[in-house]
Amino acid sequence: MTEQERGEPTVHSLFDLRGKAALVTGASGYLGGAMARALAEAGATVVVGSRCGERAEQVAASLPVPVAQRHYGVQLDQLDEASLSSGFARAVEQTGGLDVLVNNGHHPAVSDWTDVTGREFTEQLSNATAYFLLARHLYRHAVSRGVPASIIMLGSMYGMVGSYPAAYAGIGPASPVAYHALKGGIIHMTRHLAVYWAADRVRVNALSPGPFPAPTVPAELVQRLEARSPMGRMGLPWELKGAVVFLASDASSYMTGQNLVIDGGWTAW
Repeated sequence: MTEQERGEPTVHSLFDLRGKAALVTGASGYLGGAMARALAEAGATVVVGSRCGERAEQVAASLPVPVAQRHYGVQLDQLDEASLSSGFARAVEQTGGLDVLVNNGHHPAVSDWTDVTGREFTEQLSNATAYFLLARHLYRHAVSRGVPASIIMLGSMYGMVGSYPAAYAGIGPASPVAYHALKGGIIHMTRHLAVYWAADRVRVNALSPGPFPAPTVPAELVQRLEARSPMGRMGLPWELKGAVVFLASDASSYMTGQNLVIDGGWTAW
């Protein structure tokens, strides 16, 4: 009896995103770009969300089209609730319906625990508010269509463990305390929403990268982090591609409320 006769999908079909549409916030960034490319390569129509509408359209135009799908760009400032809502609505209008949300957009914090103000700390936590509002938009959208959906929240190893102070000493600010509070909250929000939305076939999982420093990070800091990593090196953006396709696709259809950690073994110490 073949897999088709048994009703058992093949591995290729499980990871196939053809016919699906995904909104990726912050897709013009270092890691967001790699994840957007991964979804496009798997066959999905991708909507690039960015604070700059022109930049969003440029990134969308650069994405692969292996199945002749079309990609789109939308202006979406996640710290502006009106912009967030209108950007989501525009993404739905462009695609005819969204199936996947990658909550990757991030307004960074620049101050560490020594001098962060209350306003700055609260603004950083507003990223979690945006993740929730966008997730709720997709949940309601999926339920109204009567289709399953997958929401991927971007966490971090720093939402699970404390910082490594010696890596930052003498080079620059410490890892921002508000960032740790934010990412820890996002990971737990993932669990909370997952159990409420599972019955409606809306899955919510977190993807937590470890050290993936951008090229602009000081070389000495990178060297210190490499010395702390069990693998002895930093992650490369493409090393998130398999994880995001797994979480977005039917390959993870019985997985919700989980935190998938891609950190080179950092949190295994």
